[in-house]
Amino acid sequence: MTSQHKKNIAIFASGTGTNAANIIQYFSEKQTATVVLIVSNNPGAGVLKIAEANNIPALIIQKEKFFKGDAYVPELKNAQIDFIVLAGFLWKIPSLIINEYRNNIINIHPALLPKFGGKGMYGNFVHEAVLSAKEKESGITIHFVDELYDNGKTIFQTSCPVYENDTTETLAKRIHELEYKYFPKVIEELIEKKS
Repeated sequence: MTSQHKKNIAIFASGTGTNAANIIQYFSEKQTATVVLIVSNNPGAGVLKIAEANNIPALIIQKEKFFKGDAYVPELKNAQIDFIVLAGFLWKIPSLIINEYRNNIINIHPALLPKFGGKGMYGNFVHEAVLSAKEKESGITIHFVDELYDNGKTIFQTSCPVYENDTTETLAKRIHELEYKYFPKVIEELIEKKS
């Protein structure tokens, strides 16, 4: 047995939590890391039910404290968080957290950055923009999080075709498949590199 402890992951999510569920499932069978905290800005988010079903503590955050207070850094430290994964989290991460966890916060974006990124570009808004621009391909970008939206260094990208008859729903389905397939693996590889 090595003395390395399993790394503790916090997942930040605002919505249904399908990516969070996939990541929790993936790491439940791994020795590298485990999801120990779900953080959400939305008290009605589906991800909170996923947290409950997996006996993972959840932290519901308030805007004022997140952006103008201590940004919940003490709570993250208290939970001994090593690594933060944004999986459909809609708020910008304050610099207090970024400074504390620099190069240990990653996000997944449902398009090929630097295209179709920035404030307000999430979920179906991204797919609508891709379709409007008549792009031939889209995909996912996994990147480090810095002080700007969708700006941090790219870690991984993979693409899928965009078809002429695609709707936001059909494109989103293809993008979700890429997210489920690659996001947990990329997280694991990053954590292994840092161990």
